[in-house]
Amino acid sequence: MSGRTIIGKIWDEHLVADLGGGQALLHVDRVFLHERTGPQALAALAAAGRRPANPSLVFGVVDHIVDTEPGRTERTRAKGGGEFIRSFRALARAAGLRLFDLDDPRQGIVHVISPELGIALPGCTLVCPDSHTCTVGGIGALAWGIGSTECEHALATQTLVRPRPRTMFVEFRGRLAPGVTAKDMILALIGRYGAAGGANHAIEFGGETVRALPVEARLTLCNMAVEFGAWTGLVAPDEVTIEWIAGRPFAPRGAAWDAAVAHWRALASDADAQWDARLALDCDALAPQVTWGTSPAHAVAIDAPVPEPAARAGFARALEYMDVAPGAPLLGLPIEAAFIGSCTNSRLSDLRAAARLLRGRRVASGVKALVVPGSSAVKRAAEAEGLDRVFREAGFEWRESGCSLCFYSGGDSFGAARRVVTSTNRNFEGRQGPGVRSHLASPLTVAASAIAGRIADPRPLLAA
Repeated sequence: MSGRTIIGKIWDEHLVADLGGGQALLHVDRVFLHERTGPQALAALAAAGRRPANPSLVFGVVDHIVDTEPGRTERTRAKGGGEFIRSFRALARAAGLRLFDLDDPRQGIVHVISPELGIALPGCTLVCPDSHTCTVGGIGALAWGIGSTECEHALATQTLVRPRPRTMFVEFRGRLAPGVTAKDMILALIGRYGAAGGANHAIEFGGETVRALPVEARLTLCNMAVEFGAWTGLVAPDEVTIEWIAGRPFAPRGAAWDAAVAHWRALASDADAQWDARLALDCDALAPQVTWGTSPAHAVAIDAPVPEPAARAGFARALEYMDVAPGAPLLGLPIEAAFIGSCTNSRLSDLRAAARLLRGRRVASGVKALVVPGSSAVKRAAEAEGLDRVFREAGFEWRESGCSLCFYSGGDSFGAARRVVTSTNRNFEGRQGPGVRSHLASPLTVAASAIAGRIADPRPLLAA
């Protein structure tokens, strides 16, 4: 019998029933809800006369359509935002769920706090009605985004029906140079193989480059698996993972911790595991990446020109919307705003990296710059280190935790700014506001660009 993948092992451990025809009923260990989609699922469940099967395994957070300016309340600039929050709060309480509300010190972006609090764990299954749930694959969880109907089913039964996915192993080889990050790795992968390169696969990211990444960088890598078309992505847990999880509020304790660690250490793909597909990317010569168009697949090295038109759907429209020309350099393209935040790049390590580059420097005149920590805990930790002062002195606005300008319906706005360098995960038309042109990049590249007032390579500033 051939060896098994880590994906297959987690799947089999959670298999409740084989339904035939490639369908399976899986046990779901954790369900996360947020105020933008959670109320619909909870209301539908209540209307059907049902309650959550196990309220202790369901968690709610207020993060998506909250204001992030200091002194915020449940009143939001997002139309109807306050009603979403109040409705979610009432429904969560009626269902007996744990809710990380605006006044809770554990509040934050759902995909940031679930591993941060030790709720998401290696080898567990976790779902949330949000496409970037795959983020927590960075600690070795099997996590995926679901729709409202699936969410209702998961709440009522703590199970979901899923087709068994095809599997893919993506090997990252080599060592990252200074100024090159996990965000650049995933953008380069999507840029090379396309936004459908991992379509319908569950992906394990591995190789020497991944093994050298800290946990928070692995979370960034897995965050954008969905932008690669994948069902989910994960990194096998190792000693780095175990050390990172130890002592977190919801992590196991005592004998349960010892048993969990023993299981996690055995949770890896077998040497002779059979994969449906394999891809590789060399990272030794990898440069910082930036997108030129309206898909994460429109990513190139920061010192490369806008590519020539290809026979791809939407290529011409992307050039028109972004107001860029084939053959023109991206390096030096003037910007009007810079954003550091989102479930992709708003953790403490992201803020530390950007602050190191910003220290003693100033944002260019006319550039609106914002930094939004991924959780209230990240914000407090950053302030304890004085990072907030570094950002403010450089000319960045320092905000409260939330999804903010990852997407426009959160209520925040860049104002009149139209060309933005952003650490988020999607650069679709209008994603960050009507007519806003979003260039995806790492926090380092965002910080360097804010200082220059144009798209800039962070490596010269790091070497200075």
